[in-house]
Amino acid sequence: MGDFNHPDICWRDNAAERKQSRKFLECVDDNFLLQVIEEPTRRGAMLDLILTNKEGLVGDVKLKGSLGCSDHEMVEFKILRAVRRVRSKLTTLDFSRADFGLFRDLLGRIPWDKALEGRGAQDS
Repeated sequence: MGDFNHPDICWRDNAAERKQSRKFLECVDDNFLLQVIEEPTRRGAMLDLILTNKEGLVGDVKLKGSLGCSDHEMVEFKILRAVRRVRSKLTTLDFSRADFGLFRDLLGRIPWDKALEGRGAQDS
């Protein structure tokens, strides 16, 4: 979250006038981020943003007026988390227990020149 200073971005249409703002939108899209602020936070512009990578993770977003002499709105929000954590049943390898010395030794015994002879870079 923060003040991103791209006043020309239209979040509803996912469009922008300036090249720098279009690059920022592209970066947000490339990283599968969602912007959750829906109201202007400074003089009619949406400059202060909350970006998340998971829909439903951020909620109850409220603008709370400005603090002191700031011309930005304060943004209050909640990070919503699941009460119960789901455990993955996906089996993964524990590489911290691997014998890399043995692995290196076994790979060193392979005659690579003969094993890859006549193959192109892709096949090798």
